[in-house]
Amino acid sequence: MAEIFVAAGSNVDAANNLRTALAALRASYASLQVSPAYRNKAVGFEGDDFINLVVSFDSDQPIETVRANLQRIETDCGRPREAPKWAPRSMDLDILLFGNEFRNEPGLVLPRPDLIKRAYMLKPMVDLAPDLKHPTLHRSMRELWDAFEGKDHHMAVVDL
Repeated sequence: MAEIFVAAGSNVDAANNLRTALAALRASYASLQVSPAYRNKAVGFEGDDFINLVVSFDSDQPIETVRANLQRIETDCGRPREAPKWAPRSMDLDILLFGNEFRNEPGLVLPRPDLIKRAYMLKPMVDLAPDLKHPTLHRSMRELWDAFEGKDHHMAVVDL
């Protein structure tokens, strides 16, 4: 059984798409835990604000099955598979951590490097699992946030 952490974000009908994705995740993973949601500016392109959060759940499914399920949820929220990377998103579900698994393959690097580079990933991760140790840095999420230099990226808590 692996504890899995996934970043979820949208800037296209964001609140509705996130509610749809969370319902689908709850239906698939009974142990789902959800961080607070944050509204923040788009990073890497001009666009509407994003709403981002992090979820965690336990699963004994292989990573390929979990990943396929996340991609199905993205598609159900209106995201085409060939969507450009730095563009508006109806739904983006990115695996941040999959237990202590390490991967470096096309489309999947674990732990996800953006986790420690993006406030909109790290802050909700801290809210959800402040004492969890990063598998390669061996520091807690709270310690990583305390040392994080990108805290000036404005994020406001929003209700979904």
